[in-house]
Amino acid sequence: MKADDSGIRWGVEQRLEFIEFRLFWEGSLNRSDITRYFGVSVPQASNDLSRYQDLAPNNIEYDRSDKRYLASKRFKPIFLKPDADRYLNQLRSISDGVLPAQQTWLSNTPEFESMPLPRRRVDPAFLRTLLATIREKRSIQIHYQSLTRADAVWRWITPHALGSDGFRWHVRAFCHEERIFKDFLLPRFLDLKGQAEPGAPAEADHIWAEHIDVVLVPHPDLTKSQRRVVALDFGMIGESIKVPVRLALLYYFLKRLNLDGDAERRPSKEQHIVLGNKADVRAGLKRAQEQMPLAA
Repeated sequence: MKADDSGIRWGVEQRLEFIEFRLFWEGSLNRSDITRYFGVSVPQASNDLSRYQDLAPNNIEYDRSDKRYLASKRFKPIFLKPDADRYLNQLRSISDGVLPAQQTWLSNTPEFESMPLPRRRVDPAFLRTLLATIREKRSIQIHYQSLTRADAVWRWITPHALGSDGFRWHVRAFCHEERIFKDFLLPRFLDLKGQAEPGAPAEADHIWAEHIDVVLVPHPDLTKSQRRVVALDFGMIGESIKVPVRLALLYYFLKRLNLDGDAERRPSKEQHIVLGNKADVRAGLKRAQEQMPLAA
């Protein structure tokens, strides 16, 4: 249910969705949960709970002994489309220190931990300047230390997008010195200065604009039962799934999933998926690498 369809104001709908989120994932809530998170009065929280009861009477019950509202056994969400990724991503954000728990919709969580990874340093002032440069379609001079040169050098770039390989963020930009589009890792920016006319428009970055469908299938050495569970794990239909990937990110995608070599030669207990359209993917990767060096 959307606010536009129901005549409910956006702020009220947010609180109703919050009520439903807590009922669905945690099984209960009370008025103080609403007042604490949204900063509304107790009477307003009571009104929100009454309104939710009117809209979804089969979803919520009041436990007088515990003085809490509980999800009923007939619960069916009307505001929320349950999304496991949304829940788990909030847990990960807390674990990684990206968000404090108070800024998420979670309260009664299980014990959890995500694999710790070193956090890559990104200067917020540099990022802010780069974002402005992208918005204004300008070029900027950067002091950049690559690992292919002994010392940092100044160069002009025209940035147009940000990309991530899952661990590191880079800016996608036209390099005025090399006259090509390439990736520049954000942690390796040492300084920025000046702005000028762009060197090339974003539309000219064909490798960024082009996508390729990467077909993933279970490893052929898995048993029928194992293939079925891998298909479920990756959301496959008929033991395959197409994942659209930007050509500029294809190398990183394959490396992240251990598909950058002969995956089918790896033991199936370690490598659960392989490429279903290997020839097409290899051709796309070759085309991308011919036109674009990787982040240095």
